[in-house]
Amino acid sequence: MERVSDTQLYQRIQAQDREALEQLYDRYEKILFSFLVKMTADPNLAEEAMQEVFIKIWRGVGKYDESKGKFTSWLFTMSRNAAIDLIRKRKQGQVSIEESGELISHEPLMDEKIEWKEKKKSIETAVRSLSKEQQQMIQLFYFKGYTHEKIAESCGLPLGTVKSRIRLALVKLKKTLGHLQEGRAAHEESGL
Repeated sequence: MERVSDTQLYQRIQAQDREALEQLYDRYEKILFSFLVKMTADPNLAEEAMQEVFIKIWRGVGKYDESKGKFTSWLFTMSRNAAIDLIRKRKQGQVSIEESGELISHEPLMDEKIEWKEKKKSIETAVRSLSKEQQQMIQLFYFKGYTHEKIAESCGLPLGTVKSRIRLALVKLKKTLGHLQEGRAAHEESGL
């Protein structure tokens, strides 16, 4: 089977093809997460930055132009910028009370922070819905950056079992996150 290029996936994503987004995410999640952890020295911040990048890609923010360079360069630049923005926001949160008056004019940042907190809470809720074995696999693979082989070795499991648990955990996470988003949307529509 012929591999779909990054540009083709990106174009499909621009047409709101969720499967293309999943393929792109699967293709780059691990390397981007490692890159962002190295850059931020904080797995939670790296996770937030990565999520922001894929949300921006899905929403068509910051268009990729093939004539200006490789897709991977664009993707890593977006990731780097997302991490820098989050680091700056975090530093702004540490401003003294005397300086805080200057932050009042940055109301959109507060909205973004609240939105990120809600998303983070949704992800944590979704991860908690997994079995203990699946949670362990997700922790080791996504948050600690272990390879499938390393997980199999450290847990004493066959490689196929590790891959299967990660795949099933991802399916369940996507489903749970979908339900949480639907519930939130219904809640917002009802005006409660």
